[in-house]
Amino acid sequence: MDKTLPSLAAAVADIPDGAQIMIGGFGGSGAPIELIHALIDRYRETGSPRDLIVINNNAGNGSIGIAAMIKAGMVAKMICSFPRSSNAEAFNEKYLAGEIELELVPQGTLAERIRAAGAGIPAFFTPTSYGTELAEGKPVEEFDGKMYVQERWLRADFALLKAETGDTMGNLTYRLAARNFNPLMAMAADRTIVQVSTVGEPGAIDPETVVTPGIFVDGLVHVPDPQQEEVLVRTEVVY
Repeated sequence: MDKTLPSLAAAVADIPDGAQIMIGGFGGSGAPIELIHALIDRYRETGSPRDLIVINNNAGNGSIGIAAMIKAGMVAKMICSFPRSSNAEAFNEKYLAGEIELELVPQGTLAERIRAAGAGIPAFFTPTSYGTELAEGKPVEEFDGKMYVQERWLRADFALLKAETGDTMGNLTYRLAARNFNPLMAMAADRTIVQVSTVGEPGAIDPETVVTPGIFVDGLVHVPDPQQEEVLVRTEVVY
């Protein structure tokens, strides 16, 4: 099955208002900048999608990527670990104005909530956050003399991801640290869309090196020269 898509616009065309979206990346590493900007382009042209719930490790930097989504007014809620990164003015302004919600999740818990969803595990226990505000209202249990907080899985309607190499069946590999959240999110979303730097025919990737099997990928779009978030922020690009 050929899962390649004709354009970035086609890749994000079906994302509706109010969708819960996982966006890959650890800072700029593995961040699908082109897919995010295609979604912003669609919003500017049509006014949709809006009221999105975005799941990412942070809340965007500078005036590109997720930060540009937030500044445009597309995002109703962020679920993340680090909302206050070095260039998070877009999120800070919206949050202080009461125009965006925040669900703060410890980084390891965030990764495990996503992984649990991909594995079909609806809840798990972790000692992280016990005794803090983040644990308020959550079930607590004692195991072997230690207190644990119950956390629920974290699923999404869509995942927008970045990979290094893919084949037309959706099998993926990643470049170095860009692997981060991307493989976990691919398994935890109802529909997974990926931008890849190189696309080959089935068999072009050694099966032993495949990180994300194509069964978890619904569509991929070829982006041969992807932009890097840190470079865009450093050069003060505004999208």
